[in-house]
Amino acid sequence: MAQADALRGGHRSIDVSDPGLYQDDIWRPLFAKLRREDPVHFCEASPFGPYWSVTRYDDILEVELDHDNYSSSQELGGIQIADQPKGQEISSFIRMDPPGHTAHRRTVAPIVAPSNLGNLEPLIRARTAKVLDGLPRKETFDWVERVSIELTNMMLATLFDFPFEDRAKLTWWSDVAIANDGSPDAVVHSNEERLAELGKMADYFRGLWDERASAPQAFDLISMLVHSEATRNMPPREFVGTLALLIVGGNDTTRNSMSAGLMAMVENPGQFELVRQRRELIPSLVSEIIRYHTPVLHMRRTARKDVELAGHRIAAGDKVVMWYISGNRDESKIDHADAFVIDRIKPRQHLAFGAGIHRCVGDRLAEQQLRILWEEILQRDLRFEIIGPPKRLYSNFIRGIRALPVRIVN
Repeated sequence: MAQADALRGGHRSIDVSDPGLYQDDIWRPLFAKLRREDPVHFCEASPFGPYWSVTRYDDILEVELDHDNYSSSQELGGIQIADQPKGQEISSFIRMDPPGHTAHRRTVAPIVAPSNLGNLEPLIRARTAKVLDGLPRKETFDWVERVSIELTNMMLATLFDFPFEDRAKLTWWSDVAIANDGSPDAVVHSNEERLAELGKMADYFRGLWDERASAPQAFDLISMLVHSEATRNMPPREFVGTLALLIVGGNDTTRNSMSAGLMAMVENPGQFELVRQRRELIPSLVSEIIRYHTPVLHMRRTARKDVELAGHRIAAGDKVVMWYISGNRDESKIDHADAFVIDRIKPRQHLAFGAGIHRCVGDRLAEQQLRILWEEILQRDLRFEIIGPPKRLYSNFIRGIRALPVRIVN
């Protein structure tokens, strides 16, 4: 009721932190109102405490690039609107500022360097072809389970050199790490339960870690971490947090974009036909899928000191939430921002990967996996029908799609 009243009248009561807005997919009018009337908006009361919503593209970019004034550090609050419970915090390099962030990120960056992406291309293509060729024809199946999850957990297993027969554990741990434990259908129902499951993850990885530590450095994420001076002696909670970050980062953006991309193409048949006729648009299609869906809804910063943003005085210690989902719909920056348009002049002009020092380290790998998926779909001239509504994740952080019933109709 408060959200409806906010749409009719003033904007003081708009709280876009409600996970139900994203599970029910009803977030658009609230952000449109904020962008139009109060683009840097202070919400005085929410389940997560008071916070600033930054909703326009340029303002988000200003915060994102200014790590002198806006901190990602776990000690000041981290990167989500929800604070981690006191005494149960886990850390990772996404929850660090320079110089710690720089050294940790540099450790894992080579695995997604252009030279290695070229090496991975034949493997990704062969796996994608096999998955698509194994799908049933003219009968309903879950696209998330059969395609999005399968392709992403195979990729994660490769990056970690993880036992392939156990790769489903990676999807499970990713779901545990990002779960909102207040949701009735969450995979865990308390932070204690989450930490217990992530402890099992740490135990499993510790065995792999010890094996890699006693062997020459290889080209996988575990070996890179164990042989780096910056990461070889991480405290237990940082060990857990770093593994969880790499699993979630390598899984959720790509997995949910694979599902959302199919939805967008079926819902916009003219765009599907356009890319069938002009295959050179596939890279632009990939960027538009990522912009249009925006799999990471927000990132939070904490003001280090009093600072001004768009005419507002933000006090030291305030939560500043960059709503990527809103910035990617900013009509003042992106023409027809609410429309799915695959032949944009600047297709990579979006905020879905963040920007600056915290830009997603695996952005090019995510784009590569999506590009190959659509190249192989079009190569087979597959045509799809969505049989029912998607099952969406209850979260204000990840815009997740948990299930999507579809049918191949040709």
